[in-house]
Amino acid sequence: MQDFKALGLPQALFHALERMQFTTPTPIQAQAIPLALQGKDILGTAQTGTGKTGAFGIPLVAQLMQSPRGSALVLTPTRELAVQVLDMLKKLISHNSGIKTALLIGGESMGKQFQQLKARPRLIVGTPGRINDHLSRGTLMLRDAGFLVLDESDRMLDMGFGIQLEKIIKYLPQQRQTLMFSATLPDNIIKMSQKYLNDPVRISVGSTTAPIAKIKQETVRLAEPEKYARLTSELDAREGSIIVFVKTKWGAERLADKLSRQERQADSIHGDLSQGRRDKVIQSFRNRKCRILVATDIAARGLDIPHVAHVINYDLPQCPEDYIHRIGRTGRAGAEGQAVNLITPADGAKWKAILRLLDPEAAKKEPHHAADKKPSKNRGNKGGKSFRFKRRKYGGGDNNDRKAAA
Repeated sequence: MQDFKALGLPQALFHALERMQFTTPTPIQAQAIPLALQGKDILGTAQTGTGKTGAFGIPLVAQLMQSPRGSALVLTPTRELAVQVLDMLKKLISHNSGIKTALLIGGESMGKQFQQLKARPRLIVGTPGRINDHLSRGTLMLRDAGFLVLDESDRMLDMGFGIQLEKIIKYLPQQRQTLMFSATLPDNIIKMSQKYLNDPVRISVGSTTAPIAKIKQETVRLAEPEKYARLTSELDAREGSIIVFVKTKWGAERLADKLSRQERQADSIHGDLSQGRRDKVIQSFRNRKCRILVATDIAARGLDIPHVAHVINYDLPQCPEDYIHRIGRTGRAGAEGQAVNLITPADGAKWKAILRLLDPEAAKKEPHHAADKKPSKNRGNKGGKSFRFKRRKYGGGDNNDRKAAA
């Protein structure tokens, strides 16, 4: 599929794509959209930032436009991703289509959501916790939801939403089309697809265990007391918007406050913020009023802000897969990006686990006490592709914040 013209989309949808300057489909869109338009169930995997929202959003909107009945449900792991997905889908829906929408996420007024549901929306986007809340109250009916999307499925399972997903599925009709998208493909995702999808078509674009090629990665070896000074020098040496990842909510607040006191434009985002505050922080960052966003892993998935030029891992993630999603916040939509990892001697086991995911051969060469020895220079990647970190050596616990309120 070279362009969207050959798909036979509703005219209003095609015009919306033109307004959004969507002319050439991305690889995941080129493979998934024609199959979805045929009514196939899909299990799709692709690297973050490759257009998965369009891959399910275009056929979803086409189905709603072509039929006066039926509704669609899109489930996402975090509030931010739900907001982002609905914003894009609204751009695809023509103003005179009569298709109403509802955003059902935690942290927002139930009264406002009741009003949206009373209007009988045909497109519902939400997080599992709040969707279940409305189902138990009887304020949400999914009897005619013939189109289901599970976005960032691996993240939903990571965050413990498996049981809630099972409850939601029981409210849906058995005869439905289900599209399931994920950035990685662990065994639990395969089992989940076998349970919820009917004879799905498997689509995979790129590697699920390697970052986008245009992201330049660097590691800095240093002692724990040197981290903050190194961070500030990296921030001052770089231009453009930056996301700094830390492991705890308290750490995010503390680091953002410290940077702000030194007259650097910084703010923090984590799971304990109210929805209103989270929206305000993201909007400020999106509008470039705030240059530095200090974040826990709540922001590692879904945030699509094209102008993010750099990601700095101030703390390494607990889960190796989250490394890919973190640095995937830069290098969006074909742009180049840079990622810097600040690695202390205490990070040896975490870093080796990340290397095992990205490049098993490189992990074998990694010294047990990585900070005490010089790293190997030559690194080969699975599939014959080069995988190299630019290394710079300098000097010689809380749990990861993986919860997003739903």
